[in-house]
Amino acid sequence: MALQGTQQAHTFQWQGKGARRGKLPYLLYLPADYDTLDLQPSKRWPLMLFLHGAGERGDNLKLVMRHGLPRLVKEGQQFQFIIVSPQCPKNEFWTGKGTLLAALLDEIKNNYAVDSDRMYLTGMSMGGYGTWALAIAYPDRFAAIAPVCGGGNPLKVCAIRNVPVWCFHGAEDDIVPLGESQAMVNALEGCGGNVRFTIYPHAGHDSWTQTYAHPLLYASLHEQVKPNNTSEEG
Repeated sequence: MALQGTQQAHTFQWQGKGARRGKLPYLLYLPADYDTLDLQPSKRWPLMLFLHGAGERGDNLKLVMRHGLPRLVKEGQQFQFIIVSPQCPKNEFWTGKGTLLAALLDEIKNNYAVDSDRMYLTGMSMGGYGTWALAIAYPDRFAAIAPVCGGGNPLKVCAIRNVPVWCFHGAEDDIVPLGESQAMVNALEGCGGNVRFTIYPHAGHDSWTQTYAHPLLYASLHEQVKPNNTSEEG
């Protein structure tokens, strides 16, 4: 159990069907006024899944606190979300961890007061790719997503045409070209998707610092609720 207003280290052990299994260390943040003693909570909280970049892979959760939401929590910022920040193993990628991430979300939902209609997904760089991929694999799971300096498969992105997307990228990014996000946005617009695209004209690869410091991002996400006619997969 995490302490309210802080993020605590946990490890998720998963034994899937057949030979599938996995393990993910993760940080869990509970809002300061989350009631850990309420066995039948009357209040349900929105959840944010944060996927870090390639430089934070490994088996040391302190690396995950270098950037993005975990860093802001470490610095004392408070949020009105439950925040789950897993760590990808060294030399692996989020794009291959969809089933394990979905199982982790189910674990959190089963043990905490999560509002299933207000689950959000964001990630930066490698985590931006993971954000697109996970949303496409589970198009009915998230109320909204916010990929940062990532990319994906434009041929599959219409699967999330009903999911609000706010995408971010730096125009001068020399690690993940702006065209990676632009291709996803163009394809999503082409099938009538609900997409908003913010380009930072003078930013390089680090477009996440501005993004996660942007209070309008969190206000926008809080407004998004999953439609009643969807059902979760996975």
